[in-house]
Amino acid sequence: MGQLRIRSRHQPYEVAVLIAAPICGTLMMILNVRPTSVQTSMPAPIQAAWELGLIAVGVGGLLGILWPGRLSTGLGLELASVLVLGTITSMYTVALLVMTGRNSIVATSFVLAVAVGSLWRAAQIVVDLRRLARACEFMTYDQLQAGVP
Repeated sequence: MGQLRIRSRHQPYEVAVLIAAPICGTLMMILNVRPTSVQTSMPAPIQAAWELGLIAVGVGGLLGILWPGRLSTGLGLELASVLVLGTITSMYTVALLVMTGRNSIVATSFVLAVAVGSLWRAAQIVVDLRRLARACEFMTYDQLQAGVP
């Protein structure tokens, strides 16, 4: 069958973004401050969902990366988090572009990079989960319990 290769779950840029996301979401809620582009382009319920999404993404993603149990569970948590992160950062990118146009090209580029990186990582995780599922098809339950490849 060959070697089973799962991409590292400890990617520094991903971890840094997942740490920053809940901090940003929490600070926006506590201090009741939001970027002008978000306040102007998103209704209040969407703003609240965006802030809660940042918190959930960070906590869920870090939980998935540090998950001590089954690898597939940790990868699933991480997958859900990076998909949502890609979605909410894309929302913010659109808000920036709509509200400030070319004046926000630098900020938009960096936020869009986070969205693209998140979706890229999601694709990697899907591939890894498929490899893991395929590997499990070739192993007996006793081998899995014993950790024998």
